[in-house]
Amino acid sequence: MLYKTLGDSGLNVSELCLGTMTFGEDWGWGASGEVSRQMFDAFAEAGGNFIDTSCNYTNGTSEKFIGEFVRGERDRFVIATKYSLRVGKGHPSDPNHGGNSRKSMLRSVETSLERLETDYIDLLYLHMWDFRTSIDEVLHAANSLIASGKVLYFAFSDTPAWVVSYALARCMQYGWPRPAALQVPYSVMDRAVERAEIPMASAYGLSILTWGMLEGGVLTGKYSQLSDEPRREKSVGELEIKAGEAVAAIAKEIGCSPAQAALAWVRQKNPNILPILGCRTLAQVQDNLGCLGVRLTSEQMAALDAVAEFKLGFPLAFLKSDHVGNLLFGETYKKLEKG
Repeated sequence: MLYKTLGDSGLNVSELCLGTMTFGEDWGWGASGEVSRQMFDAFAEAGGNFIDTSCNYTNGTSEKFIGEFVRGERDRFVIATKYSLRVGKGHPSDPNHGGNSRKSMLRSVETSLERLETDYIDLLYLHMWDFRTSIDEVLHAANSLIASGKVLYFAFSDTPAWVVSYALARCMQYGWPRPAALQVPYSVMDRAVERAEIPMASAYGLSILTWGMLEGGVLTGKYSQLSDEPRREKSVGELEIKAGEAVAAIAKEIGCSPAQAALAWVRQKNPNILPILGCRTLAQVQDNLGCLGVRLTSEQMAALDAVAEFKLGFPLAFLKSDHVGNLLFGETYKKLEKG
């Protein structure tokens, strides 16, 4: 395992992050405490120090497990959690129990600190943009928590590029700590974030934490056969099965597992990407870690690019075309390093 700095911070995190939405059986398809511990230990033994959770994962069990697992060596690990989503025994008619507000953030952080058995959260994400709270309120609240030492770094998850870029501008304007990362879904089947979120994050030096890279197991090919294994997906169609088969074909060429091929594709798409491994068994964690030894050729990358019927669309498809490049730079365009 190698290490990268998180965004423009000095925080060193492992090149893979362990997702823990499966830690706990509260939702019917997660892992027991014993299996969760096995997955955590395997990741740590491989050199992983970056752990991802949320206030709502398995109704809080995920955070409780992590607090137990890091007990006695808390400072070794970089723990990221999230606020915004409702969880616990909040009154059903209380509209402030979730959302992006200062009230929601402070309540959620205090609860997370208690569950994690820690005095500080390394990285706090806004989990999902609510389209109601002003970005200034979010940043003021996050800055207060950072100043207090309860949170060290702030980031965004599942938030539009225009919101994050505005937040970056406001932080620069007021001298507040900049967001360090952006968490988004990304896979060979779902490339929508290539239109705005990934270019924005790359331009401003944010780490890109990716989830959903195996599409709930679709890209491992396991849905090509009948199975009694618990699953989150209600149904898998012909398109998904074909995508899984395409990834499996590339994996066979390389001599790796389909999961490793799908993860390698994500890792090679952008140097700022830090994949979040979402596993339910020890065997899955061990297999996923093997992606570190997989390198796809340009032809294999192109083959996986073609799995999704993806069009970049305006404005990037237009502005990055050879036609516009030649209009801007003439005959020197073909000699310029492409960004």
